[in-house]
Amino acid sequence: MPMKAPSFIAASILSCDLARLGEEVRDVVAAGADYIHFDVMDNHYVPNLSFGPAVFRALKPYACKADGSPVAISVHLMVQPVDAMAEAFARAGASLVCFHVDASTDVDRTLQLIRSFGSTAGLVFNPAEPLGTLEWVLDEVDLVLLMGVNPGFAGQAFIESTLRKLEHVRKFIDLSGRSVRLSVDGGVKVKNIRRIADAGADTFVAGSAIFGAPNYKCAIDALRNVLTR
Repeated sequence: MPMKAPSFIAASILSCDLARLGEEVRDVVAAGADYIHFDVMDNHYVPNLSFGPAVFRALKPYACKADGSPVAISVHLMVQPVDAMAEAFARAGASLVCFHVDASTDVDRTLQLIRSFGSTAGLVFNPAEPLGTLEWVLDEVDLVLLMGVNPGFAGQAFIESTLRKLEHVRKFIDLSGRSVRLSVDGGVKVKNIRRIADAGADTFVAGSAIFGAPNYKCAIDALRNVLTR
């Protein structure tokens, strides 16, 4: 049986104080976030608009620990079409670029494109999206991201059926023998992160649970403490 992967907490900057974006990234890294989750929305695939490659490049210097070592920035593309933006962020130095399976005209080609520029690649499934594509492309995938909410807005409540979907994907990954991370984005809180982990997730994207708290370190520590119980 595969060894259990360590748990990662990703801070979703969609919920931060956007007027202080650089400082917020620096502060949440200092508070212990394992990496930064960077949501890209195009007001087409989802009914909202967020950040582009120029903002990503401007933020990279802020995503560093006290010793100067960089913290990974994961780019979550909620855009359609996908390939041009995937290439732009991979070229800009994104650690990981993930995209929604239903937004790509050729999922395998998009995965290969991302990896060809040195980024790792992730595949995202909306709450009601079937998982069938995963069977055919898992060899090209470094992370599977399940949405715990419908994409497009921060602060939504977690959709409970995501837990069953997590269990299914976890079994599939474990049977493959590959080292693929399993992440959940949306509605992750102290009150449910243990159940999400028990269903199979090892990477947890948290936005309002961190940036809505008065102390980011206390918020991240609270999430970690629940995971160690």
